[in-house]
Amino acid sequence: MAYWNWQRSYELGISVIDNQHKRLVQYINELCAALTTKERRKIASVLAGITEYTTLHFAFEERLMEEAGYEKIESHKKTHAAFVATINRYKKAFEEGYDISGQLMAELQIWLTYHISNDDMDYRNCVKKILANKTLRNIKDRAETKRKSWFKTLFG
Repeated sequence: MAYWNWQRSYELGISVIDNQHKRLVQYINELCAALTTKERRKIASVLAGITEYTTLHFAFEERLMEEAGYEKIESHKKTHAAFVATINRYKKAFEEGYDISGQLMAELQIWLTYHISNDDMDYRNCVKKILANKTLRNIKDRAETKRKSWFKTLFG
């Protein structure tokens, strides 16, 4: 049984971001399982995975916000940096032999739920617009390429 189940209410309607958030929830569930078994090597591996994946996810989100001209990006970046620092503190405590299980699991779930429901929902519309425009540009570019290809085939 999973520690935490994804809920549709967390969805931003940006599939690439929603899928990344779902993966973070999976990592949290993997961490819960690892903490239950008390296998230090497994816990360390999952903590490293969460840290790496979260850092990549945040960089991706920030890139989209930059492209969209999101006005609160600096505040959002600070929130991301603070979370990474928190995870690193837990990693350090774990490496020093402390039991981080209960507190870490609660903090991960609370933080991610709040962050998605508030901070990420705030940039949602701004980012959706640029993604829609990118999609339209990609469709137009592909159509233009096909048209040129078709024209060249017939009249080349």
